This record gives sequence, C-alpha cells and structure tokens, in this order.
Amino acid sequence: MSPKRTIIMGAAGRDFHNFNTYFRGNKDYEVVAFTATQIPDIEGRTYPRELAGDLYPKGIPIHAEEELPRLIKDLNVDEVIFAYSDIPHEVVMHKACLVNALGPDFRLMGEKSTQLKSSKPVVSICAVRTGSGKSQTTRRVSLLLREMGYKVAAIRHPMPYGDLVKQAVQRYADYSDLVKHECTIEEREEYEPHLDNGVLVFAGVDYEAILRQAEKEVDIILWDGGNNDFSFYVSDLKIVVADPHRPGHESTYYPGETNVRDADVFVINKVDTANADAVLAVRDNLRRLNPDAVVIEAASPLFVDDPAAIKGKRVLVIEDGPTLTHGEMAYGAGYVAARRFGAAEIVDPRPFAVKSIAATYKKYPKTGPILPAMGYGEAQTRDLEETINRSDVDMVIIGTPIDLTRVLKINKPYQRVRYELQEIGQPTLEDVLMEKLGTKK
Repeated sequence: MSPKRTIIMGAAGRDFHNFNTYFRGNKDYEVVAFTATQIPDIEGRTYPRELAGDLYPKGIPIHAEEELPRLIKDLNVDEVIFAYSDIPHEVVMHKACLVNALGPDFRLMGEKSTQLKSSKPVVSICAVRTGSGKSQTTRRVSLLLREMGYKVAAIRHPMPYGDLVKQAVQRYADYSDLVKHECTIEEREEYEPHLDNGVLVFAGVDYEAILRQAEKEVDIILWDGGNNDFSFYVSDLKIVVADPHRPGHESTYYPGETNVRDADVFVINKVDTANADAVLAVRDNLRRLNPDAVVIEAASPLFVDDPAAIKGKRVLVIEDGPTLTHGEMAYGAGYVAARRFGAAEIVDPRPFAVKSIAATYKKYPKTGPILPAMGYGEAQTRDLEETINRSDVDMVIIGTPIDLTRVLKINKPYQRVRYELQEIGQPTLEDVLMEKLGTKK
C-alpha cells in the first residue's frame, strides 16, 4: 500500500512533537505539509530535513492554515491531523467537517501515540485554558520540590519561532542563555521566572532529545505546559489549573477537557478575585468530569513596588500576549492592580497601536483596552515599544511575568506587577507532593 498522505495542522508546537514521535521514520505515512495558525509569521518556513529525518530529504513545507482546502486538493491528502490547543470544541468540529467534506479523515492524536516515557519521575502542570495561572503554579511546585531535596528541571512546552535546527534542544541556566537563543518576549515570560528561582529550563523542538539531556542533570522532570495542551511526557503526577474567571471552559475547550478528565490534582486559581458562584460552578464541573481528583483552591495575590504611585494616574496596562489573544481574557493582573491601587483611568492603547500591534487588535477584536505584550520577533518587539512610547499616559503598568525593560526602552514611569501562587486551606500542593514523592532519600 502507498503511504497515507498527511497534513498536520499546528502552531509550531504540538504539531512538530506529534510528527517527531509518531510520523518521523514511519513509512506508512507521508507528511506532505504542516499548516500554521495562532502565532504570527510562522508559516512560509520548512520543517528542516535535519529534524524531519531520512524520509524527508527536502524537509516539509509549512503553510498558513487558510490554505488547507487548496492543499488537500492539490496534494491529494488522505488524512489531516489536528495538533494545536486552546480551541473551543465547536471550532474543532467545524474544522473536522471542513476536512471531511473535502474527503480526508480528520484525526486527534492522544497520549498513547505521542507521550514519551522518562527514566525520572515527571510532575506535569497543565491547564484548562491559557492564562489560568499555570506558570505560577509551576514555580510553586518547583520551589516545594527543591525544599524536599530534589534537583528539578522545568521542560517548557515548545515555542520554536526561529531557526528550528538551532532550536532543536535548548538549555537555559542564566540570562545569557536567553540572549544566546535569541528568545522572544513570549519565551522570556516563561523562562525568566524559573531562572530567577534557580531552576534549569529546557525547551526546543525535539522533546525526546530534550528529555534525555535533562534526565542527566536532575532528579525530577517538571513539565511546564503551554496553552491548555496535555503533557508530552507520561506523568507520575498530573496537576491541572482551572480558572473561575471563565467558568464552563473546563468542558468546552480542546484539549483542556482532556486535561480535566486525566488530572490527579486540580488547582482552582484566582479564587480571591473571582465571583464565588463561578468558583462553585468550576468546582462542580470538575467534580462531574473527574470525581477522583484532589481539589486545591488558590489565589494569585498581586504585588507592585510602589502602589501609591499608581493612584490618580492615567495608565497604560500591558498584559501577557497569549492570555489576551487566543486565551480570550479581557484583562489580567495588570488591570486588576491598576483598579485596586486607584488608577484614575485605564487608557485605551488602540489609537496608538502601530503595524503588527494594530494587526493583532484587528485579528482579536475582543482584546479591548489592554495592550498585549506581543513580541514573537524583533520587528514585533519594536512595534510594541513604539506603541507604548506613543501612548498618551502618565504611567505604564506591566502585568507580564518579566521585566519588559530588559528588551524595550520605555519612555514613561512604570510599575511591574508580580504574582505568585498561594494555596488557601487544605490540602496544599506540599501535602500532595509529599504523599506522592516524599523527601529525597
């Protein structure tokens, strides 16, 4: 039989992983193309032959997802693999119906086909949605594991937006590695807080090679998930973060519901700022889908250097980009801090937005009067800088997890908002980790 001609729909993450673990070297399939969405400017490249393997001496082309109907017809495609995350169930099925109407099968790949087994214990941190508080949960777990005597590495969900061969396996031990690997703002948001805490970070494209390198250096692997994807690794303890600011999403987004049904532990975050009825609704939904999982409630308290400086000011609020865009949140920690500490006005940045930032607002019209910290490349980073500096405001409130002034020159006073996970009541994450792993012997 001829190999099954396949397209993988993705966003420079799960798609590459699925290829590497299942399709690379598999003579039953011929992957004729990837498609790309969610992230700006990742189409038009080639998945390189160095990573694609001997069956693909020319590599594999990456096209915009909008080209999918044409590609299916022109390339005589038999099967389409859907391989990205944080998507409403209804949208996934619309894409399935489009593909099926054009002839090919439509497939969602599960854990059995795509997860890798580690020689070390793996604790995974995943989420119901982007922006639920997964990063601060991961930081909290890493702190507790180190207090228990373990050396920990965080392996972060992929963000390979540059030279894929160079990015195959990346190791971050200090800030110089961020420069070495030419990290985008989005990458820095995920890596810098770990480095601040003294935790090694690994990331890249080839997650088996990444895992094998990390195993040589640490006692425990901490999977730091992205979007609401499920772990690339078989996990000994699966922690899933839910967000009561978006009740109901735990059962209506892919693959967030997969995470819910598979979790050992739920962390319902932000209970200090969410409506009490919403917290109860999320708890009930989680219990209905997975009654055996442990439930922990937590807050993400906010801290700024000088709260009094915000009072009475006209402010520009900058938030984590993916949380506002495909995460669909209207606001984040920066907005909450501006309101809590008495800002006179949160100024709409859209009249000042330039180039790619203006295009982001057009693509994600629900984003509203908050500035997403988009910085997927040097040009977009400069567009973000210009938008900030053009804004007619007294102060900038930075609600991203990093100090943006490391990569931007901001011509106005600014305040950074910091937040860490704080469990409320019992059980705690420490209780769960001690029961599962105990202290290092």
